[in-house]
Amino acid sequence: MRRRGQLVLVAAALVAVALAPVVIAYLQLGYHDDVTATADYGDPTAATVGALDRAVVPASTGIPGRYAWADRGAAVTAIRGELRPRIEHLRTARLDHGTVTAIRYNESAARRFRDANCPSGPDRQFGDCAADRGVVVQERLGRTHVLGVAVDVTTTTERGETTVTAVLRPVER
Repeated sequence: MRRRGQLVLVAAALVAVALAPVVIAYLQLGYHDDVTATADYGDPTAATVGALDRAVVPASTGIPGRYAWADRGAAVTAIRGELRPRIEHLRTARLDHGTVTAIRYNESAARRFRDANCPSGPDRQFGDCAADRGVVVQERLGRTHVLGVAVDVTTTTERGETTVTAVLRPVER
């Protein structure tokens, strides 16, 4: 009986010694000396533009029902007001990751979008378009419809600064 106990003890010691290199190798595979420097938070500029793009749909949904074409200035004010809380949140959302985000409406991009997407002449299907404070609206059956919201998104991180101009469209045409 005593021999059997010694044999079991020796076998356990051999197994432990044989497994030691495997355990050490396993632990080294996951080792990295600077994990926070390589943490992937994604592209913050793309994430901000995507969040704004998703916010434009609900912000513009009720505009045609509430605003006649004559009240398009009030409609632009309303959509900017609907987007304000989302923009304020996005400006500060990544501060804890060392990312500063600036979001501004881009009036010249809105005018270019209007010129490219609102044809004039007898063959057009809808009414006039207007670019007002970075928002492009169009008259359809006497009502104001939002076609796009032009913004500049500037993201500043420790690696540099990125600026993107985007026209966010509430509905794919």
